[in-house]
Amino acid sequence: MPATTDEGPHARPAPAGFPDAGQPALVALLKACHPMPAAAVTVLTALLAAAVGLGPGAGAKAVAAVAVGQLSIGWCNDRLDVGRDRAAGRRDKPLAAGTVRPATVGTAACAALLACVPLSLACGIVAGAVHLGCVAAAWAYNVWLKHTIASWLPYAVAFGLLPAFLTLALPGHPWPPLWLSAAAALLATGAHFANVLPDIEEDLKSGVLGLPQRLGRRRSIAAAAILAFASCAVLTVGPAGPVTVGGGSLLAATLALCLLAVAGPPALARGRLPFVVVLAMAGVNATLLVLAGRGLAPGHV
Repeated sequence: MPATTDEGPHARPAPAGFPDAGQPALVALLKACHPMPAAAVTVLTALLAAAVGLGPGAGAKAVAAVAVGQLSIGWCNDRLDVGRDRAAGRRDKPLAAGTVRPATVGTAACAALLACVPLSLACGIVAGAVHLGCVAAAWAYNVWLKHTIASWLPYAVAFGLLPAFLTLALPGHPWPPLWLSAAAALLATGAHFANVLPDIEEDLKSGVLGLPQRLGRRRSIAAAAILAFASCAVLTVGPAGPVTVGGGSLLAATLALCLLAVAGPPALARGRLPFVVVLAMAGVNATLLVLAGRGLAPGHV
C-alpha cells in the first residue's frame, strides 16, 4: 500500500521513495534501523562487557562499536528489502511507507559502517578485527546469505565471536573458552529460526528462501527450540565445577519449554505461542550467557 501525505479517506499517495510529511525524517530513519533487535544486541553486549570485567572506558568503547555496527546492519537490511516491502504493503517499514528516502537510509548505513571501523579498532587491533568480522558476516547475510540455505551461518559466526570481541579487549587479550562461544552461536542460530516464524508465509511469497523458510514453520519451530535448549545445556555444563541447583533447574525448565514447542499439537504451530516460547528460552539463555561471562572476569578465573 502506498504511503499518504495526509490522513483521511481522501489522502493522496506519496510518491515512492519520497518522505511522508506526516512523520519527521529522523524518526523514520531511526525506525528503519530495526531498533528493537539493535537495542537488544547492544544491551546484551553491555551486560557481557561488565560481566567479563571490562572497565567503564573499555566497556563504553565496545558498546559504542556494537551499537554503531547494529545501526549499519539494520539500515542495510531495510535498504536492500525496500522493493519487497513495498510489494507486500509493509506500512510498518519507513522505506516502504515512503517516510524516508532510500538514499538517506543507504547513506546512513554506509556512514555507520565507516564509523564502526575506528570504534572497533579502539578496543584493540585483534578485538576490533574480530568485531568487524562479525559486522561483515551480518552484511553478508543482508546482501546474499539470507536467500540461501546458509542463512543461519552469519548468526552463528557473528554471535559466536561476540564473547571473543569482549575478552580480547581485556588486559592480556585472552580468548574465551570454546563452550562460551559455542553457546552464543547456538543461541543466535536458534534466534534466527524463531525470528522468521511471524513472517514465514510472507517470506515464501516474496521469494526469501533461507533455511527456515525451506524447512517450513513446524520444522523451524523445532530447530529454534532444540538450538535454544542446546545453548542452555552448554552454558550449564560448560563451566568448571559441578552443575548448580539453579543451573539444573533452569536446564529442566528449558527442556520443558523445548518439548512444548517441538511435541505440541499441530494447532500450536499456527499461533504465536511457539515464537513466545522460544523467546522465553532465549531470555533464559541470555541470562545464563551473562552469568557465565562473570567467570571470565579478573579475580574469577
